[in-house]
Amino acid sequence: MQTGRFDRYASVLFALLGAAFLFESRNIADSAYGSEVGPNVFPFLLGLILILLSVKLFIESFKNIKRDQKGQSGLQIKRFLIILIASLLYAAWIEYLGYIISTFVFLFVSFQAMEKSSWIKNGFVAASFSLCVYYLFVVVLKGSLPGLPIWFS
Repeated sequence: MQTGRFDRYASVLFALLGAAFLFESRNIADSAYGSEVGPNVFPFLLGLILILLSVKLFIESFKNIKRDQKGQSGLQIKRFLIILIASLLYAAWIEYLGYIISTFVFLFVSFQAMEKSSWIKNGFVAASFSLCVYYLFVVVLKGSLPGLPIWFS
């Protein structure tokens, strides 16, 4: 299957998944534990972002680019599988490991799978993102995310 066709099919599938996120986020309670930002906000925003990115991917899939700058062509199944497995493990372990650790590991593995560059650079970006998002959501917006695991502290 050509990369462009795969991207078109994937973009439609992801747009439908984003629409399901939007629809189902309406069924979640508005607030929890006195939080000003309810648990329905993240699924709604994720669904919206997923739909917008799907539209962008669908439009770009019509561009017929055979090779990128590195001379690679076709589908990159190995990278896809690494990121898919990392995503599934992230979803399974977020409650046990906490948001900060599980997000750091997920981002670090994903960055390394996408482009093998400096471990220090990827680690810094993954740690900065994890800590900044946690701080913004928990401290600034007064939301709730699983922090560090109990066994860690």
